[in-house]
Amino acid sequence: MKKSFGLWSAIFLGIGSMVGAGIFVLLGQAGAIAGNLVWISFILGGMIALSAGYSLAKLAGAYPSRGGIVEYLVQCYGHGIFSGSASILFYLSSIVGITMVTKTFGVYCAHIFGEASDFYINIYSIAILSIFVIINLAGSSLIAKSENIIVIIKLIIISTFTVIVFFYIKPELLSLENTPHINNIFFAVSLTFFAYSGFNVIANTAEDMDNPKTTMMKAMIYSILIVMSLYIAVTFAVFGNLTLKEIIDAQDYALAQAAYPVFGQIGFTIMAIAALISTASSINANLYATTNITYQMAKNGDLPKIYERGIWHSTEGLIVSAILIASMILFFNLAEIASIGSLYILFIHLFVHLGHFLKIKYTNGSKLIIGFAVVSILATIILALIYTSEHISGIGYYIAGGFVLSYILEIVLRLAINKKIVKQI
Repeated sequence: MKKSFGLWSAIFLGIGSMVGAGIFVLLGQAGAIAGNLVWISFILGGMIALSAGYSLAKLAGAYPSRGGIVEYLVQCYGHGIFSGSASILFYLSSIVGITMVTKTFGVYCAHIFGEASDFYINIYSIAILSIFVIINLAGSSLIAKSENIIVIIKLIIISTFTVIVFFYIKPELLSLENTPHINNIFFAVSLTFFAYSGFNVIANTAEDMDNPKTTMMKAMIYSILIVMSLYIAVTFAVFGNLTLKEIIDAQDYALAQAAYPVFGQIGFTIMAIAALISTASSINANLYATTNITYQMAKNGDLPKIYERGIWHSTEGLIVSAILIASMILFFNLAEIASIGSLYILFIHLFVHLGHFLKIKYTNGSKLIIGFAVVSILATIILALIYTSEHISGIGYYIAGGFVLSYILEIVLRLAINKKIVKQI
């Protein structure tokens, strides 16, 4: 059978996963921390993403499974409770990430129609979620085709905006005189890495990919480098046209606000539409990954049998995941979702890349690159916890609660359905 994902389909899927809330929301939130030096934070986050992407590509080549990170946790840590609870934590963190992107869509949609209340934000968020649940039920081929079209459209819009706005940059806004303390550059890295975190979706395509051992590495590196270049360029465009106060005030829709000084209301509307397209493609791509994660976890014994029963070309896991996402949309705000989600993703990557050392002879990966991924992610976690604990009340309890919940769910599932994790490769 012809595989659904070639090199460019995988690259487009990765770009679509990353260029969503990362550029339209996290740019403003990270900028509120690091100021106009946030471009350095995006470079640092990109370097960590490149090393982590290299590690995942090596694991994907050795274990080409739709389960992606879930499969790698099982391969590295065996069939025990740790790999099971870590897999559940990864699933929950994926749900948090999709919730953030989906709610970002709702924010921009509400501003376009001039009804920026929580009620309308939630309505628009749940509506777009429902649309892409239906698309994902149609199977991976449709996902790949739709993602290609969406990514091309949004890249054209964002690139055009960036090039034009560059001619209107005010140098004084980019000066070093009023920048925050240099430590803030590092405090913002957890959010900028989160802006890249969609690259792990590419690993989920390994089973549907031609020549995954060679194609996967190219897709990982190319997609991250393209997104890094885009993030840096857009950062200069935004911070060269808005003051830090203006960015903080409009941090949930900073990119669209940056178009206002140059293009007026028309520019704001166009960029808001670009945000809708961009976040929509990210929802599309990440729902594909989450569906496969739940499917793989069911086969491994991590979730109830309901996730393994098929609906059309997909699984009931997609429906259950959508219900969880909708619940989070209704009960969490965007800032909390971003902070919690970024830390969960960092912890999962730390576990995976530490575990990679146990299989490094089999994957033939570079100890230096994987070691850099582990050390840099650990440092980012520590800095993120220091900063967020001072600005978000109870963040430590949220993080600890996620670990405890994942552990409890793993124990309950083992007792209730008597399943054990089974390697698929």
